[in-house]
Amino acid sequence: MHLSATDPRPRVLHLTQPVDGGVARVVTDLVRAQLAAGLAVTVACPDGTLITRLRTLGADVRHWHATRSPGPSLVREVRHLAHVIDEVRPDLVHAHSAKAGLAGRLAVRGRIPTVFQPHAWSFEAIGGVTSALALAWERWGARWASRVVCVSEAERTTGVCAGISGRWSVIPNGVDLQRFHPAPVDTARARLKPLREVDPAAPLVVCVGRLCRQKGQDVLLKAWSAVAHRVPGARLVLVGDGPDRDRLRARAPKSVLFAGAVADAVPWYQAADLVVLPSRWEGMALAPLEAMACGRPVVITDVDGARESLPPSLARRCLVPPENPAVLAGAVAELLLAPLLRESLGNQGLRYVLSTHDVRHTAEAVTHVYRDLIGLRPATRVAPTEHRESIHS
Repeated sequence: MHLSATDPRPRVLHLTQPVDGGVARVVTDLVRAQLAAGLAVTVACPDGTLITRLRTLGADVRHWHATRSPGPSLVREVRHLAHVIDEVRPDLVHAHSAKAGLAGRLAVRGRIPTVFQPHAWSFEAIGGVTSALALAWERWGARWASRVVCVSEAERTTGVCAGISGRWSVIPNGVDLQRFHPAPVDTARARLKPLREVDPAAPLVVCVGRLCRQKGQDVLLKAWSAVAHRVPGARLVLVGDGPDRDRLRARAPKSVLFAGAVADAVPWYQAADLVVLPSRWEGMALAPLEAMACGRPVVITDVDGARESLPPSLARRCLVPPENPAVLAGAVAELLLAPLLRESLGNQGLRYVLSTHDVRHTAEAVTHVYRDLIGLRPATRVAPTEHRESIHS
């Protein structure tokens, strides 16, 4: 599908790099909702399964060859985006994550209403000179963002405290509740080939996320020996792929399985007795929300963007300090040994996600931002629902 200059529908151009993990899921959910709402949606992104998924939804997808991090190819990447923008002639550009936010804002430079959604600040993910350069850019580039959309209040606060100015919207991530839902554990485990050789009664911990320093799987592996000692037979599954895969495999005991990248994480959540996210930092973690939508209890680290995933009532049992293997091991083992408590926590988490993190609420809140920036006609809106958007001037 190619857009025509005479197409009366409001035209939105999403820019994204990366094309995997939580960012890809957010983009997919937004595109699906916006197409259903009557917008003409184009996405520019690098090669990957995301392109196929978006085209299946009916989106116009343009290939944008871009590396994950800034480098010598940036000038070429910006020129390519400028060409795409000239072709698509969008009414609004929505750039996701640091790399697309950098290249997109350089290509547009304020000529078109632009939404920037960092999905966690890049200057938090790196150190030294590179971090200082990233922060300097974010301060400068903010002038070319009509709105900065943060997925958590903590993310917005971090930006403000770092000296980044602009108009802010806080729109928490949402979950597709038709896709992420509870199911019997035994049914879910039977669907997963890597678990067919595992004792069906074995306590199972699942960690879903890119295998990288941010997600903290190395901390979980340090904690795992203590968990396995207290809970004999327990198994840990790391779902995902990434730059730390080989290093993590080299230090993992036999009770740890590596599932690799998967097209659908739902059965892994449903198969788990407990889902763990030991992140060092987050924008707003999707994995705990998805796990709770599947009725599974979670243990997550007390970092910005993760703690806001939990209802306050679960913090005492489910929130642990980051980079503390001993405390993490104690929390995981305690819950594996308490099936009734796990069931209660899972039910509480499910009710919380159902009431506050439905992806339809998120899509409506984003549409509200678009409407404010380009005056969308009421006919293009998603069906009204309650949402948790807050705008800070």
